[in-house]
Amino acid sequence: MAKETATLAGGCFWCLEAVFQELRGVIRVKSGYTGGEVEHPTYEQVCSGTTGHAEAVQLEFDPAVVSFRDILKVFFVMHDPTTRNRQGPDIGTQYRSAVFFHDDAQRDVAAEVIDEFNRAGIWKAPIVTEVEPLGAFYPAEDYHDSYYRRNAGQPYCAAVIEPKVQKFRKLFLEGRTGG
Repeated sequence: MAKETATLAGGCFWCLEAVFQELRGVIRVKSGYTGGEVEHPTYEQVCSGTTGHAEAVQLEFDPAVVSFRDILKVFFVMHDPTTRNRQGPDIGTQYRSAVFFHDDAQRDVAAEVIDEFNRAGIWKAPIVTEVEPLGAFYPAEDYHDSYYRRNAGQPYCAAVIEPKVQKFRKLFLEGRTGG
């Protein structure tokens, strides 16, 4: 099986991780940090907003099952790509919307999908998602792994992540087999 990798930032990485763990064709999801200046930053450093990193997820996926284009379509629907450096109550550059491309083909697909969504007028404002080359990706501390699955009853998970997971299921899984 051929595998590809995608790296995306769209607010809190726990939200993106929870959604992409359910997407058919995604083999592995790892939360981490990218796009900043500090080597091997900690969660606390990134949350301070002083390192330049974004909270991101790195997906390993099977392109024979799910395309990079389809991954981006899920990504754009699951967060607000029209707000700069903000997702809901989370504010700062660490919560920016970004596609960190691994090659020119990913860069081109990201630009095409952004253009398609902007032309469709789905949002009242234009997409401000950054499209930039992937630099170093630093995996987050292990306690972030499968955060939602392990902490679904926690207030943040129930109030913020659960509605996104339900939205994903409704939009992308209902009526499909093998979802």
